[in-house]
Amino acid sequence: MSGRAVLVTGASRGVGRAVAARFAAGGDRVAVHHRDSAGLAEALVAELPGDGHVIVRGDLADPAAVRSFVDAAADGLGGLDVLVNNAGVFLGAGRPHPVFGTGYDEWLAAWRGMIDVNLLGAANAAWCAAQHMRGRGGRIVNVSSRGAYRGEPDQPAYGASKAALNAMGQSLAVALAPYGIAVAGVAPGFVETDMTNEHLKAERGAAIRAQSPFGRVARPDEVAAAVHWLASAEAEWASGAVLDLNGASYLR
Repeated sequence: MSGRAVLVTGASRGVGRAVAARFAAGGDRVAVHHRDSAGLAEALVAELPGDGHVIVRGDLADPAAVRSFVDAAADGLGGLDVLVNNAGVFLGAGRPHPVFGTGYDEWLAAWRGMIDVNLLGAANAAWCAAQHMRGRGGRIVNVSSRGAYRGEPDQPAYGASKAALNAMGQSLAVALAPYGIAVAGVAPGFVETDMTNEHLKAERGAAIRAQSPFGRVARPDEVAAAVHWLASAEAEWASGAVLDLNGASYLR
């Protein structure tokens, strides 16, 4: 089989869709993962250049489902060379959970929902993928967020889950390097996707765009380009790094 075997979680829309398209354009075979958007996944696979692409389904919050779809991706692609942990959840502007103004049950639900997917789901996917990469090497790229560093006062569970994802990735970078597996991450600011669309409307959108001196937010293909490079052979020495992609909207 030609090209690498690449699994992209949450690939049916937004950044994940752009990432899947970027790898396919480079000649790789892609496993397009989704949870409940089969139609979008099928449409994407139909558009991807090349052949050998597959669709896998599963809920990141379900450990058994994670193992099942990672194994299915490896089976369908003839192995696994790259995992892109892109899938994540964000409660959105209509469902913030600040300390004051949020009931305790809502607070617990917000934290559990975020941690189960954004951290534990990604960690479980990495464990499962590493089993297939052992003996052949590979790449794991985690999609984090500017919020891991800047803080998310209205969405503290989101910021915390992404900060933990970065720490997890750096721990794995050390643990997996002897096996030829490099682990890195990207930390975008706002990206123009359906997940952030409600934030980018009207006056609030203008304020968000003004956070960057470029006066805009990122495009999904810009994030995809960075992910694609971090997964390349040339980027092995970037293992352990988390690349800021926020248009100078937040510097650290």
